[in-house]
Amino acid sequence: MERLNWHLLQQLQRTFEVQAIGPHGAAALSPAGTKLREVPLRPLWRFIASAAWCTLIQSTDHRPATYLAGSGLTAPHAWMASRLFGGRCAAYLHGLDISVDHTAYRKLWLPVLRRLDLVIVNSRATAALAVEAGIDPARLHIVHPGTEIPRTSGTDRRSAEGIAFRRRHALGQGPLMLSVGRLTRRKGLLEFIRDELPTVLEAYPEAVLVVAGGVASHALGSEALTPAQLLANTPPAVRERVRFIGEVSDEELSISMFASLVHVFPVRSQRSDPEGFGMVAIEAAAHSLTTVAYASGGVADAVADGVSGILVEPGDSAGFANAVIQAIRNPLPAAPMRVFALQFSWDAFGARVRDLLGRLT
Repeated sequence: MERLNWHLLQQLQRTFEVQAIGPHGAAALSPAGTKLREVPLRPLWRFIASAAWCTLIQSTDHRPATYLAGSGLTAPHAWMASRLFGGRCAAYLHGLDISVDHTAYRKLWLPVLRRLDLVIVNSRATAALAVEAGIDPARLHIVHPGTEIPRTSGTDRRSAEGIAFRRRHALGQGPLMLSVGRLTRRKGLLEFIRDELPTVLEAYPEAVLVVAGGVASHALGSEALTPAQLLANTPPAVRERVRFIGEVSDEELSISMFASLVHVFPVRSQRSDPEGFGMVAIEAAAHSLTTVAYASGGVADAVADGVSGILVEPGDSAGFANAVIQAIRNPLPAAPMRVFALQFSWDAFGARVRDLLGRLT
């Protein structure tokens, strides 16, 4: 979500004068020229109260024509200010900010979401949650998040950068499977390592699973897991084929995608903790990297079955393992993957959001 909001600010600044509010530390990570006021992120009640106060102060000073909440959590701020000072209000919703199972949120926040002038969502799955929550479909629009498109096609997975990546992380010469994301139970990595990776290793004993992502210390609605928990109760032969490389830079992530043969995305979306979209699957396609994923939540919008990856019915563990083996043996053609990914460029994302907000004024 942090990356999405960075690009959202950058794209909005092309057309609008933008005044932003974000958590402490956001200013240093924001696009150049961003006018941003910081508020404490923790505890949550303090963030909500501080963001509301700053919204009122900035509205008094600038009287914006449009208010945009980056998630459902701050939608009441946008709605309140628009009603007090004039202007229109909108929010970009991600999934969990609709379905979160909290009594106060459902009684206080959801009624506000229904009153917004415009609701933008990241996938068809999130749109369905929004309609179910009572949001008027006429005010609802789907705008998929974007991705950076690498300049190189990356078809040579034995590049100097890829070889250096293998050496840095002691990955050997076998096929690389890549998992990207914070370590939470919803991501399905525990079940993949326990139930599916052994089958893959029977076919490719030298294969390695590379896990790029840190422990989710503030996982809203999700159960965080540690590497030790993910590897608990697995045989030594499986444990030694898993490498946790932690959080990595964008450059290192790009190299890891070019160096890998398959991106494993075994998300198990739940109603109380949905997978709103799956940006990493689009990023993998941009790197000509085949994704194997369960057709869960918004993932079905992020993976083109047979073009950018292989979609497996949720719960079909054997089918998932076989799909990973198939992707290692016969990766999908690179060119159609990149054509698919091009639909999700950040420029396309920004143009759509700016058009929708422009219609409000």
